Amino acid sequence: MDLGPLRKTFFMTFASLNIIAPILDALSREGYENPTPIQAQAIPPALEGLDVLGTAQTGTGKTAAFSIPILQQLFNARREGEHDRLIKALILTPTRELALQIDESLSAYGRNTGLKHAVIFGGVSQRAQTDSLKRGIDILVATPGRLLDLMGQGYVHLNHVKYFVLDEADRMLDMGFIHDVRRIITKLPTERQTMFFSATMPNEIVKLSDAILHNPVRVSVAPVSSTAERVKQAVYFVAKEDKRRLLLHLLEDGPEEIKSALVFTRTKHGADRVVKDLLRAQVDAAAIHGNKTQGARQSALNNFKSGKVRILVATDIAARGIDIEDLPFVINYELPNISETYVHRIGRTGRAGNSGIALSFCEAEEIEFLEDIQKLTKQVIPAVFDHPYPLDLMSLAPAPEQKKRSGPPTRRPGPMRRRR
Repeated sequence: MDLGPLRKTFFMTFASLNIIAPILDALSREGYENPTPIQAQAIPPALEGLDVLGTAQTGTGKTAAFSIPILQQLFNARREGEHDRLIKALILTPTRELALQIDESLSAYGRNTGLKHAVIFGGVSQRAQTDSLKRGIDILVATPGRLLDLMGQGYVHLNHVKYFVLDEADRMLDMGFIHDVRRIITKLPTERQTMFFSATMPNEIVKLSDAILHNPVRVSVAPVSSTAERVKQAVYFVAKEDKRRLLLHLLEDGPEEIKSALVFTRTKHGADRVVKDLLRAQVDAAAIHGNKTQGARQSALNNFKSGKVRILVATDIAARGIDIEDLPFVINYELPNISETYVHRIGRTGRAGNSGIALSFCEAEEIEFLEDIQKLTKQVIPAVFDHPYPLDLMSLAPAPEQKKRSGPPTRRPGPMRRRR
């Protein structure tokens, strides 16, 4: 299918995509008039019932791209007499934050449709979730672990699913969910519409898409692994022991006024340690990671959005689950060891047409991570050396070989490298 040049989407409206009045009214209430490129390309074939393979970086509007066609097709089916409350659509997503975000979007876009939906995820009591399932729903949003658990208990049956969405497929792979995803797919009817979205397409994900999609329409709005155009990037070379001081310097006396920022660490313990350091310096901060209860995570996120908390420190579980339109700063306190994760992290800023700034701290042991990121994104991230805690990069370079009367030539130790 020839979807035409992207420039045509600049003048599109949702009304031009053959979307029904109840959903158009809901979109209007949300202030949405023009579709994003991924929406303009994905919605028409999805409304025709075709499988869709979408490649788009985070923050491009994928949720509406698959939610609107599902809502419209289910609404039309109910209008034609299909009134049972059996699960007709399954949206599978990797994190509870993203699941909640999708559920909120379904509420907004489907407010006039009368369709019922529910969200299930782990880390909380299942009682409220199973109560919703017992009352009957049309659309289920789920994370893989809790879905398999409730399927095993007999609360979820997928034999009536007509529409299946696998969202953030590469993140499923990163988090180790790919085998759970495959188990779930075996329980779905073979006759269904499948929409598959991923920001990147590693080999394992390509194989999965080939296995579950039937002659899909391929849509792509940005090169795989590209970083957001509106995000200004910079890297600070700093010793590991000086990262805490550098963060406080940037927050208090840095060249940019940082009123709020999302700070990423690689580990849960690291996130808690950064929050402890910030609180000790009287900077309002909170952590969000997998060891926190769902209530604590949602409370931290709400306080951050409202401005009660200045700094939100997160592990990569939040890299795609946090949806904040006006987030000015992302700070990589620790660089990720998976290059694609960097793209997802900085994609939290520069959303909805806004600009953003992504700052990264790089210690000696992380230099190879930086090299991998720059290779993936095909960009050289500008380095900032004018700060109080610069890392002496010259000391990391191998020293020239020196002749000795005996023994092999010696070198200064270089930066630690990852084992391959």
